[in-house]
Amino acid sequence: MSAQRRVKLFRNGRNQAIRIPREFEMSGEEAILRRDGERLILEPVPPRSLLAVLAALEPLDDAFPPIPELPTDSVDL
Repeated sequence: MSAQRRVKLFRNGRNQAIRIPREFEMSGEEAILRRDGERLILEPVPPRSLLAVLAALEPLDDAFPPIPELPTDSVDL
């Protein structure tokens, strides 16, 4: 059975809020709140993958300079 604890609701401006007890703290700066019938479910936002970050970047308009071919050194194995 999952841990539970009674908490107080309060007003923060026009929003209703709760204080999250230390034993329920989540990492990060954001969370997802969703409703499931009468329940409110609070979940941490999953970390963004590197592919998602790269996909969100604006394309570069700069031309890359040519890269000269360098001679390779032979390697004895």
